[in-house]
Amino acid sequence: MAFLLHQLITESARRSADAPALLFKQEQLTYAALRDRVARVASGLRGLGVQRDERVAVYLPKQFETVTAMFGSMAAGGVFVPVNPILKPEQVGHILRDCATRVLITSVDRAALLADTLRECPDLGYLILTGDADDTPALDDGLVVQPWDYMLGEPQFPASARIDADIAAILYTSGSTGRPKGVVLSHHNMFAGAQSVATYLENTAADRLLAVLPFSFDYGLSQLTTAFYVGASVVLMDYLLPRDVIRAVARYGVTGLAAVPPLWNQLAGLDWPDEAVASLRYITNSGGAMPVATTQGLRAALPNTSVYLMYGLTEAFRSTYLPPDQVDARPESMGRAIPNAEILVVRPDGSECDVDEPGELVHRGALVALGYWNDREKTDIRFKPAPGQPDGLPNPELAVWSGDRVRRDAAGYLYFIGRDDEMIKTSGYRVSPGEVEEVVFQIDDVEQAVAFGAPHPQIGSGIVLVAQCQAERVSADDIAAHCRLHLPLYMLPGHIHIAEQLPRNPNGKIDRKSLAGQFADVFSRESSD
Repeated sequence: MAFLLHQLITESARRSADAPALLFKQEQLTYAALRDRVARVASGLRGLGVQRDERVAVYLPKQFETVTAMFGSMAAGGVFVPVNPILKPEQVGHILRDCATRVLITSVDRAALLADTLRECPDLGYLILTGDADDTPALDDGLVVQPWDYMLGEPQFPASARIDADIAAILYTSGSTGRPKGVVLSHHNMFAGAQSVATYLENTAADRLLAVLPFSFDYGLSQLTTAFYVGASVVLMDYLLPRDVIRAVARYGVTGLAAVPPLWNQLAGLDWPDEAVASLRYITNSGGAMPVATTQGLRAALPNTSVYLMYGLTEAFRSTYLPPDQVDARPESMGRAIPNAEILVVRPDGSECDVDEPGELVHRGALVALGYWNDREKTDIRFKPAPGQPDGLPNPELAVWSGDRVRRDAAGYLYFIGRDDEMIKTSGYRVSPGEVEEVVFQIDDVEQAVAFGAPHPQIGSGIVLVAQCQAERVSADDIAAHCRLHLPLYMLPGHIHIAEQLPRNPNGKIDRKSLAGQFADVFSRESSD
């Protein structure tokens, strides 16, 4: 049976009304209470006149209102747009204008910061504010402002003629290459993703997931949809320090934790209390390759916890996973296709690559998004006909051509090589940044390591390595000496820099573009000295 995405909540409430759905600090919402709150948001938005497919942006930290606003927007017939709460007004304004947002749900204090930005959003008609209404800032006269509680309607879902092919959400990418792009997802896309992930993670209603990633990130949003699919519970958390994450695992009895490599690199070096070790059934990684040393550190700290190494892209949600029983045998693999997806490795002409031949990863199946909002040019580049379809098919199925280079071994397991636009071309060789980073991660006390190319007057591109270390005992000379022992000459970093902190994008990943900009002239400066 196919569902609209918000019906995951209503179905779980029907099965287990009193089961916990959301936990936040000292409070909790049962599935019945969550269902009623989502219905109140939906009827309230419908009462404001929200029409089919109109965009409702949600710019809030993780709290109950954030979840009910997103799912209530869909239940009202609209499309929810989760905005990362760490974005600045300029970035928020781009998103609001790009998708012609009709309603913005945010807090009083955030609205004050957005006052000038909102005046430049002509399609915005309603501003719904959480918090103390007495502190509402002065805003444009054409904008209708309502307190959150005043907007809420009756706890009954409004009538809807929506089907699962309709738009559910627009998720904006982090913008590592230019302005963020809005990935358009249908109810079917997101339901199929929840079903697939819950299947291979073997989720049940007994699970409790800790949501530390932003809901604007498909991997973070997946924690909600996967839990709601099986009737599990989710702990909402915006953490300050990595140690806070471990404390929350122990405090709430968390069974599933999802994170990206920079956070895992930090967590692997910390002590895990017995309560956390006992409760944590599995951990997952996506958003970049997990260094082997980090995986080994986590395995040692959490001996009874299953480790799932995964690969995904917002345009298709999730593509591959490595089963826990393969982590020791293939620690560098990104696994095989998730259930209900096909992953191809192809040459530029679409023909399938041979074993161990590098090619582009192409994802086909139910999780493939509907394209980029308001951007036909970029959509046509990334969403193209799937390879290998019959010649007589008049309307070929579209697949996501990821731009990522991978290889497939004889057993069918995939290995990430790099993005076409990240490969370093130096001295006639093509070097994957990940190969250099993996070697540097072998050094004790190296917490983060990022390799990238910078223009070089003699060899095309030189390799720059920026590292963040846990102790001052590691120097650039130490890293250089280690690399000379383990890398061929053409792969050696030409410039090594030790940084106190590395820049992150809004999803918590290392901002490679920012680093590349900082060091763009490093080799030209050195040659002129």
